[in-house]
Amino acid sequence: MERFPPLVQWLILLLASLVLGFGLQIFHIPAALLLGPMIVGVAMGLLGASVRIPVPFFVASQAVLGCMIAQSLSPSIVTPLLADWPLVLLVLAATLMASGVSGWCLVRFSNLPGSTGAWGSSPGGASAMVAMAGDYGADVRLVAFMQYLRVLFVATAAAMVVRIGLGDEAGHGSVVQVWFPPLDWHFLGTLAIAVGGAWLGPRLRIPSGSLMLPMIVGAAFHATGTMTLQVPEWLLALAYALIGWSVGLRFTQSIFLLALRTLPQMVVSILGLMLFCGGLAWLLTQFLPVDLLTAYLATSPGGLDTVAIIAAGSRVDMSFVMAIQTLRLFTILLTGPAMARFITRLSPALEQNSVTNQQ
Repeated sequence: MERFPPLVQWLILLLASLVLGFGLQIFHIPAALLLGPMIVGVAMGLLGASVRIPVPFFVASQAVLGCMIAQSLSPSIVTPLLADWPLVLLVLAATLMASGVSGWCLVRFSNLPGSTGAWGSSPGGASAMVAMAGDYGADVRLVAFMQYLRVLFVATAAAMVVRIGLGDEAGHGSVVQVWFPPLDWHFLGTLAIAVGGAWLGPRLRIPSGSLMLPMIVGAAFHATGTMTLQVPEWLLALAYALIGWSVGLRFTQSIFLLALRTLPQMVVSILGLMLFCGGLAWLLTQFLPVDLLTAYLATSPGGLDTVAIIAAGSRVDMSFVMAIQTLRLFTILLTGPAMARFITRLSPALEQNSVTNQQ
């Protein structure tokens, strides 16, 4: 693939993504326009493609996604969360403990350094985890591979669960899709919020700021009736594709070969964390008035952006999903460095025990 000129690679990426994305949409697969480009990106990355999505395009896509999420958020979601705050805190703490155990097991049963295993197994925003990992001595390449491998697993599993749970209703969302609706000044205002968040978020060093700022500001405008946000389907489809390509093209041959020795342990760790979070979803349905699909997406250990895309393409409580996902992201960001340091301190002891046993 690397022998092809960049223009040919872009054409292959675009055409294959269109075919697979709309093909999956025919079968009512949720987030088809994310999964199609993501799968094509993974295949091309492993085949040696040299093209990459420029960072500004990825940041802009997250900002557009933040505005889309803002349309579904309202102050009413705070009431049930406050009413059942002990259960919400229990779920957050359990997820944190599970990610810590996952990271510890990766260090214990593989050759991964402690900090790399800790950051790679943290179920927060993938891009935020990768950005912070380098500051704490982790191998950013392996952390990125682990994070985006989990995103790939979670996104695919969540889409399949929603498809099975909703049948032919999956992938239609709550409203009829209109690809090219009439636009007015609200669209320009929405773009201003997206552009402002994409520019300001990284400069304020807010984790996932390019998504979080437009989401918070847009929700404030939208919920108060100050301005109705307009995010047309064609713009969302473009953002989904850019996010999918950004994730998929990270799976390069060199990174894959580097991670190959510990790939089985990584996969087991990801599957274990997914099953544990699925159990937490069932627990939520026993105490809160939410359906299983909503609870499953709320507790899924994927990236905030990919879970949001899947939730938007299904008939679930988007506000609840994003509230739990956002709370977990902030919890991981606050406790992640301490957990990484703790697992790193355990690493020498684990290595010493291993050497002693071998002797």
